[in-house]
Amino acid sequence: MPNQPDLPMLRDKLRAFAEARDWDQFHSPKNLSMALMVEAAELMEHFQWLTEAQSAELPSDDKQAVGEELADILLYLVRLSDKLGIDLREAALLKLEKNALKYPAELVRGSAKKYSAYPKNDN
Repeated sequence: MPNQPDLPMLRDKLRAFAEARDWDQFHSPKNLSMALMVEAAELMEHFQWLTEAQSAELPSDDKQAVGEELADILLYLVRLSDKLGIDLREAALLKLEKNALKYPAELVRGSAKKYSAYPKNDN
């Protein structure tokens, strides 16, 4: 996607941001994982009492607020992966491959069932 910041650039900016504020001492994997979940809960608050249709058609002010929550989630996720030495892009690509095997398109198209509800693919 054009103009999308790459993960190493975000990682480096987050490292510098934390270092300039002496916050690295607080950025343990435990603390970052909990902060990530707090931000995810804040995201959910924006959708809590909406219908499906309303959730898909947010007013611009709400959409901006949701964007800020998504940014917080992304930043904590990148910071956590950095602290654990996990290449987030590589992990995501590997997970997509794994999910493609668990959810073959010809078997699951149009269904939201969990992979264990489908017949085993012994290929």
